[in-house]
Amino acid sequence: MSLKSKTESVFFCSSCGYESKKWMGQCPACGEWNTFSEEAVARVSSKASVGAAARGNVKAVSLSEIQSDEEIRMDTGFTELSRVLGGGIVPGSLILVGGDPGIGKSTLLLQTAANMTAAGKKVIYISGEESLRQIKLRADRVGSISDGLKFMSETNIDLITEVLEREKPDLAVIDSVQTMYTSEAQSVPGSVTQVRECAQRMMMCAKTNEIACFLVGHVTKEGTVAGPRVLEHIVDTVLQFESGDQFGYRLLRSAKNRFGSTNEIGVFEMSSEGLKEVKNPSEYLLEGRPKNATGAVVTCLIEGSRPMLMEVQGLAAETQYGLARRQANGIDYNRFTMLLAVLSKRCGLNLSNIDAYVNIAGGMKVTQPSADLAVVASVISSFKNIAVAEDTVIFGEVGLSGEVRSVPQVNERIKEAVKLGFKRVILPKVNLKGLKKYDGIELCGINFISELFALL
Repeated sequence: MSLKSKTESVFFCSSCGYESKKWMGQCPACGEWNTFSEEAVARVSSKASVGAAARGNVKAVSLSEIQSDEEIRMDTGFTELSRVLGGGIVPGSLILVGGDPGIGKSTLLLQTAANMTAAGKKVIYISGEESLRQIKLRADRVGSISDGLKFMSETNIDLITEVLEREKPDLAVIDSVQTMYTSEAQSVPGSVTQVRECAQRMMMCAKTNEIACFLVGHVTKEGTVAGPRVLEHIVDTVLQFESGDQFGYRLLRSAKNRFGSTNEIGVFEMSSEGLKEVKNPSEYLLEGRPKNATGAVVTCLIEGSRPMLMEVQGLAAETQYGLARRQANGIDYNRFTMLLAVLSKRCGLNLSNIDAYVNIAGGMKVTQPSADLAVVASVISSFKNIAVAEDTVIFGEVGLSGEVRSVPQVNERIKEAVKLGFKRVILPKVNLKGLKKYDGIELCGINFISELFALL
């Protein structure tokens, strides 16, 4: 088979990886503007077909012919990380970790590598951004690390895969994929071509040798992983490491997971010794809660399989301007204005000259409608200047007719409230059907938001 290669210049979309022979203002694939960049690539063409011997080795098989052992996952040493991954790391999986600069991606993976080495796993940590001396300085800050953990400072992906195939570790960490390059691609590290080619090589190495691999990915100013969109399609799992703004905790979410749910969330706290798990986020989020404050209401949300208590703060104040203001932090602004309209129409509250504000304490972002009733209660509490009892938890979805609709996983929400010492739960009345009784807690079911006035 004769091979012929030539170098030519093409244009790639930095958003989705679309390839074009000429520059275009708008990408026809993803619709983004001004994302095309010119890169030199080497084309390899073949005039001969694949030989008969090679064709004979390729065949399709039925599902019953595939040998499958019981799934074995590796423990990361972090309960929060293992939960987000679906119970642990699947051997041979490729995991992409993205997040803002300085948020703790490298620290999290270094501590994970140290935990797994202490548990007897063979781990290699490869950095393209730091020298070995710099890695040692950072490792000394996060605590003692076993000599079993091996380090490399290298950016050539071909040399890296050669070492991994020879050493065959259980886990490899690549920090970061944007610094890696292969000599077969005629472009600079971090370009669309290099990121795609390096990710493809790591995927083949991981799948062939059953090596689990973490790839650290830089993010753009919009918060998405830098490089072609195809990078997120190549990997098995995409994790997003987020910050709670000015607050000390970090949130780990799964945007894609072929081996588990994408609804789980992990909570970490950054300290001088590195990242620490927050195993009870409800207690952490309710710390410093004001006593007998109007507008403060505790609600319970479900993040994946975990119930989380958090505080909703509402404020209703007479406007100082001609037009009343509305502001929402942590929840959707349009949903907040809709709930205010329902309050005005169904409960007769005159909010036309009232500035209304709502805030989710702790910097959390709420997208679930089960927080509707707590938002409504916080506005009523502030408007009427009546404090909601500190031992009360409120949750439920509110419809446009003012009805309180059912929410899922009520038992888990109530158990979390009982665990933290709450004595009363206000919830949709329809959820009381078939609900078992709990000692030491009062369950108050309501059908319409107008019934909140009597309970508050």
